[in-house]
Amino acid sequence: MRILITGICGFAGSTVARALHGAGHHVVGFDNFIRPGSETNRAPLEKLGVKVLTADLRDARAMDALPAADFVVDAAANPSVLAGVDGKTSSRELVDHNLTGTINVLEYCKAHRAGFILLSTSRVYAITPLAALPTLVKNEALVPDATKPLPPGLTAAGLAEDFATTAPVSLYGATKLASEAMALEYGETFGFPVFINRCGVLAGAGQFGRADQGIFAYWINAWLRKRPLKYLGFGGHGHQVRDCLHPRDLLPVLEKQMTAPTMAVADRIANFSGGAASAMSLKQLSHWCATRFGPHSVIQDGTPRPFDIPWIVLDPAKAARIWGWRPATPTAAILEEIAAHADQNPGWLELSSPR
Repeated sequence: MRILITGICGFAGSTVARALHGAGHHVVGFDNFIRPGSETNRAPLEKLGVKVLTADLRDARAMDALPAADFVVDAAANPSVLAGVDGKTSSRELVDHNLTGTINVLEYCKAHRAGFILLSTSRVYAITPLAALPTLVKNEALVPDATKPLPPGLTAAGLAEDFATTAPVSLYGATKLASEAMALEYGETFGFPVFINRCGVLAGAGQFGRADQGIFAYWINAWLRKRPLKYLGFGGHGHQVRDCLHPRDLLPVLEKQMTAPTMAVADRIANFSGGAASAMSLKQLSHWCATRFGPHSVIQDGTPRPFDIPWIVLDPAKAARIWGWRPATPTAAILEEIAAHADQNPGWLELSSPR
């Protein structure tokens, strides 16, 4: 299978590229290398035999010049929920990269009759019901309070695909949700397969050390280096919860999707995450870090952040039902992998997230 990966030198793109190459596929990818740290992935991929091109998916001409592929895995995006509002990225730039860029990739798929797999996000789900979610604190982590009415599509197992996606979802979430809709429309209109994989929080060794893009990698690296850390919002207790997924665990489903027969549009959208078994609060992550590296103080700061939510865990039951998929890497193994990488790369925060 000839596979083209967008954003191939990002964390998700490079991890998926290595997995697909290792499974015997012919992998080519491109990156614009604007994200700090991405250049470090180029030489290792090329050493494996993966062809890495320099191109920007916002450039339609550059997309036209790419070699033909059977499938595209779209791993390129500005992945921060604060993008467009944090003063570091303009809203126009965010939309241009995450939505216009996706349309350019879909035009490529149309021209080459290539299938399309979008690595989407849990942040397409509506913020308002999540922010108002009734919760309890158990073992220093928030959990949904099942004694009170929960929003439709949400259980203790997590958010299902029918949970609300109405605004607000953040500008970032809106660009991904719009990309999902455009991808499905292109696929139906021009007759090529499209799959939407809504991923939970991705984590693993080599993830770039930014709190808004890779909280697990950032927290572990910062803890090891005794960098200042804060529990922001929600009373400053660190009880907010996220799930955790290693992107290499997507390999089995990607291969199945690339050879799947025609299926209903509704079955082409599914959550992929570590689920409730992987969920962890910042406080629990701090305990893990203290055991692994020794003590470090964390500042309690209840200042809220835009678009922040107390608990978000994706329920991957649909992926298990349709694809027979389950996450393969437990959270403890992911954390240890990140820690080992942090031990071996003392300058990782400066390299991947310069101040």
